[in-house]
Formats: sequence, structure tokens, C-alpha cells
Amino acid sequence: MRVLVSGGGIAGNSVALQLVRTGADVTVVERARQQRDGGQAVGLRGSSPRIAERMGLMPGIDRHRLHVRGMVDVDGRGREILRTSFHDGTGPLTDIEITRGDLNQVLLEAISASGGVTDYRYGDHVVSLEQDDTGVEIVFDSGSSGRFDLVIAADGVRSAVRRMAFGPEEQFVRYLGGYMSFFTMPTPESWEPGWMMAHAVPNASIALRPDSDPAACNVMITLRAAADPALRGDVAAQQRFIRRMLADAGWLAPAALETMSTAADFVFDELVRLDPPSLSKGRVVLLGDSGFCGSPMTGRGTAMAIVGAYVLAGELAAAPGDLGSALSRYEATMIPFLQRAKRIPGGGIKSKVPATQFGLGLAHLRLKAFASPPVRQVLRRLSGDQVEELPVYR
Repeated sequence: MRVLVSGGGIAGNSVALQLVRTGADVTVVERARQQRDGGQAVGLRGSSPRIAERMGLMPGIDRHRLHVRGMVDVDGRGREILRTSFHDGTGPLTDIEITRGDLNQVLLEAISASGGVTDYRYGDHVVSLEQDDTGVEIVFDSGSSGRFDLVIAADGVRSAVRRMAFGPEEQFVRYLGGYMSFFTMPTPESWEPGWMMAHAVPNASIALRPDSDPAACNVMITLRAAADPALRGDVAAQQRFIRRMLADAGWLAPAALETMSTAADFVFDELVRLDPPSLSKGRVVLLGDSGFCGSPMTGRGTAMAIVGAYVLAGELAAAPGDLGSALSRYEATMIPFLQRAKRIPGGGIKSKVPATQFGLGLAHLRLKAFASPPVRQVLRRLSGDQVEELPVYR
């Protein structure tokens, strides 16, 4: 089988790894001109650590693992309001944190050790797609073309391949009431190593998270606002918007905002949930954020990508020559898992980023009430952060 994977991120490289192991002829195209290092911390939760173990990834993940001790909420002067440990007396919770770049490096090393893909192209992407009953004709931005038995769209929430095969994203993208931004800044002197620290003001919050480099930390900003189409693609407007929303935040917000304008890894996007009518259309199949983004607020995007890649490759290998049946079983297996994984723990952005000081006070009281280990375990089960029984593929 000749397979094209559009997107060299976590989802794309995970499925490429598993397909290479089955003997498939795999091509990966990635729009970025080179491998992206660093990046924000991502978490393996619920079933994904078990799947990563089956894929042989855990030794590499453990080498790069971020040992986050917990979360500290602070006020505008940096004074501690609430401290929540990620340890419950019986060892760490099941969360495994690693930077996106390190996890991608683990995947690329595993692909190389498994023989490598047939063709891995940086700085290229799909510009047109035509499919029939026997294959998919692809034209790339580089001017080259090719024919494939299957195309996997793993090119993110704004997937161009999905748009070509399924239609405009407005058909199945739902705005969730806000924006998030991510970038890296130098570690402040007041930083407490190993802890995620967060501060909120009405309609906005800023959090600093550990990075694999002790000299740096990851900034995560959440903003509650109506959708503004003028912000899309306009970095200057995005950064003006962030500065306005965090103008009175205090704490380390001014230092972070000063760094933001020169951050090479600045990312800004709407918080959206994606619910396409199907995960495949003919010989094009959706994987990761291109097919089932639940927004960063779920904390499960990486988990869904890894689980989806494992199931998709497993079903393709289990039904050689019967692509339709394999894709149907992929969807049937994933839908129940995704229905739980896409839920946002604790509710939506209204509860995560209150609009008033009174709401912030209530949010801290709620966090204190939910901080005990027994309550946290119950909440994890209710929120869908459990270990699903997924098929084992050989």
C-alpha cells in the first residue's frame, strides 16, 4: 500500500511509524522547512501511555519526560493562593508530560530504527487532490505529483487536505468562546522549578510551565472573547489583543508580554471543537486535530493523536486489500473513545476563565474543594480521563 501522510507532527509521525512497521510504502510531507524543536508541553493521559508502551515509545519518552510537580495559583503580586500537587500519596498521577518537540524526536528516531519512510519531505504540502475508486492523485506545492492508495490528513485543525476532501471547515468547526496563545520565554528568577504557575484576571489567564531547558519556560495564555475574524493570520493584531486583555494582570505578565514580540515560537488560535460527519471520505482519512480536535482545554489532543494513529494503522494492517472495511472499523473504534476524550474537564471557558473578580474567587474555592486525591480521581473518571479498552494489533 502506498500511503501519503500530510503533516509531520505527533499524529502524522505516529501513524507513519506504525505503517512502516507493517511494510507500507509511506511518504510524509510537512509544510515546515525543518523539524520543529522544543514547543509546549503535551500530556499523555488515559489510554495513551498504554498505547505508547505498545508502540515501544516509553523508553524514549521517559528520557525526555518533564517531571511537573503540580500547579500554583498566584495573585497579581505573585503571592500563593492555592497549591495543587500532582502526587496523591501513591505516586504520580498517570499524566506524562513532554515537550512537543521531544516527543516528535522520539517518534522520528523510532521511524528511523524501523527502516524509515520511503520519502520524508520538509517544506512541501498538498495543493490539489483528486480521487477515484482505485487511488488518489496528489499535486504538491513543489510541483511534483504522485498517486497513492490512501491519504491521511494529519495536518492540524486548519487542515488543507480535509478542506479539499470534505469541504470548508465552517461545516463542522464550533467556536468555544475564546483564544489561546503559546510561546517560550526565559525562566524568571522567581520561578519555582518543577511547578506550573498560573494567574488569572477577568476574561484572561496566564500560566508558566516547565520546559526541557531549565533556562526557558513555556507561556500559555487563555483569553475569553467573542470571535474576531480580523485576528486570523494577523500576528501584530493578535499580540495587541493579548496585551490589551492582560494589561492589568500584574505578576510576570509584563515580562512575558515583552518577550512575546520576539518569540520565534509564538502561536495564537481560536479555541474550537471539530466534529466532522465522518473520519473518512473515500480514500482520504482524518487523524489527530484535523479530524477530532477538542481544543487545548481538553488536555487530550496528543493522547487522541497517538491512540488514533495506533488504531488506524492497526486496522489497515488487519484488512490488507479491504480499505473500506479498515476505515469503517477505525471510525467505529474511535468514536466512543473520542466522545469521552473531547470533553473539557470542569466545563468550558466560562468556568476556566471567569469574567469577574467574584467569579475568580468562586473558581479558587472550587479548586480547593476538588484538590483532594479522592475527589480528583472521581473527576478524572467522570471527565473521560480513564483507560479505555482498545484493540491490540499485531
